[in-house]
Amino acid sequence: MFQLLRYAKDYRKQIILGPFFKFLEAVFELILPLFMARLVDEGIAQHNQGKVIEMTIAMLGLSIVGLLCALICQYYASIASQGFGTVLRNRLMERINSFSHNELNRFGTDTLITRMTNDINQMQGALAMLIRLVVRAPFLSIGSVIMAFYIDWQMGIIFLILLPLFCVILFLIIHYSVPLYKNIQQKLDQLNQLVTQNLSGVRVIRAFARTKTETDHFDKETEEISRLNQKVANISALLSPSTTLIMNAGVVALLYFGGFKVNIGHLEQGQVLALINYMNQMLLALIVVSNLVVLFTRAAASANRINEVFATDATLTDTGSTQQVNEQAPLIVFNDVDFRYTEKSGLALQDISFTLKENKILGITGAIGSGKSTLISLIPRFYDASKGTVAFAGSNVRDWSLDSLRSELALIPQTAVLFSGTIRENLQWGKKDASDEDCWEALATAQAAEFVETLPEGLDTLILENGKNFSGGQRQRLTIARALIRKPKLLILDDSLSALDYQTDLDLRQALKRDLDCGVIIISQRLRSIQDAETILLMDNGKIAAQGKHEALLQESELYQELVKSQEEGGQSND
Repeated sequence: MFQLLRYAKDYRKQIILGPFFKFLEAVFELILPLFMARLVDEGIAQHNQGKVIEMTIAMLGLSIVGLLCALICQYYASIASQGFGTVLRNRLMERINSFSHNELNRFGTDTLITRMTNDINQMQGALAMLIRLVVRAPFLSIGSVIMAFYIDWQMGIIFLILLPLFCVILFLIIHYSVPLYKNIQQKLDQLNQLVTQNLSGVRVIRAFARTKTETDHFDKETEEISRLNQKVANISALLSPSTTLIMNAGVVALLYFGGFKVNIGHLEQGQVLALINYMNQMLLALIVVSNLVVLFTRAAASANRINEVFATDATLTDTGSTQQVNEQAPLIVFNDVDFRYTEKSGLALQDISFTLKENKILGITGAIGSGKSTLISLIPRFYDASKGTVAFAGSNVRDWSLDSLRSELALIPQTAVLFSGTIRENLQWGKKDASDEDCWEALATAQAAEFVETLPEGLDTLILENGKNFSGGQRQRLTIARALIRKPKLLILDDSLSALDYQTDLDLRQALKRDLDCGVIIISQRLRSIQDAETILLMDNGKIAAQGKHEALLQESELYQELVKSQEEGGQSND
């Protein structure tokens, strides 16, 4: 946990001064019972009104100064903890953004969100409590015992007897409650994952009539968390009555033995009251210590989860530089490329070799899971090839910096992703300074201008979360327009035409040929979408089963012939 405090280095002043002012408050709090004892013994008992006023003013002054010290400490704790949380969250986000898809796949979106939010909040709370209470609580506990011995060493022995008794109870409660808190944290992770899956997949859940099943599953998870919370609450609830019992037993002992000492003149009445105050201070401070132990235990679990992200080395390093596009070289060259997702997993791609020339179209088809999307993910370096080389515009993709490489590409993934905002703002993701003319030009090529023109707000139409106020085909065309507005050297359509009807599909491909001056890679299950390509790659189990033009593959590849036949039997025909 303390490893993460390096992200609070800009708040050293607050982290040092906060506990200092809290220490001063604790000192004043320990002094107050002595003033109260003098008020009773020298003022009230002796009917000395001047002493009563003097002690009252002194106690009031100490209380006000103590309050000011507490407020200053609270102020510093807020600044330090919130600033620390902000820096930590930013550094964690930078670390996550440096990950390749390998690391992102290993962690998963749900747990990264939990670590960015809940776990960092736990760390913020721990730092705030560290500044506010870590000095005060132990100091009050130990200081109360010392002050008791200062007043009367025999009465101080009562404190020494009660202190270990309370510590034993505290230890038992922490021993049984801390593992439950860890279990609750894990259950919250699972619940967060379940909620995310249910919300993102609500249409699938309804389509399969599994609403009741998922609701029951959610109820079961929340009931389990509720059961664990009740169990830990019941255990923690024992702390208050047991503390009260010990406190009252201590007070009774102080009154009993103190009464004898008062009668024989060894103690004053005010000193007995001071001892009772110190007893209360000691036990209440120990309760705070118990809460701190639980808080820091939960924070330690969160810190381990955050450190796990920081300790993960990115398998993909950005050590390249901005390269010059070689107009004479092929646009894309794969040379004997193998790829596996992890060292222990099998080959996802094997012996991949092909060339795509400038301003040409490459079609890729094959069965589901044959490696089509994996292949094109090596071009923008979402992953690095395990063997062989991938070259773009005459240079190995590893020699390009990631930003410069990806700025030359435009990839439209299988799932159409739109961001909250307006249509114009989404299109400007492709080109920051895109004018309205640029937007309409891209929309026209993407066959989206017609439906956008019918919208009352046009380019200023708001897009809801994930574009849920548009159909699947409209979302795909908007994402294609966002890519086209960049004017890339290479356009990659990863099964991005699947939601389009055949006529729109044809119109879009014709528009791409007419309006674009770049290479195009089209991945599609529909052969009609790629049959005009200069080269078609037929993928099968991570290998290129065949490559060539549509007519040549019809003559030479039995697998391609079967694919054509299956689509013709499904009711498709050539353009």
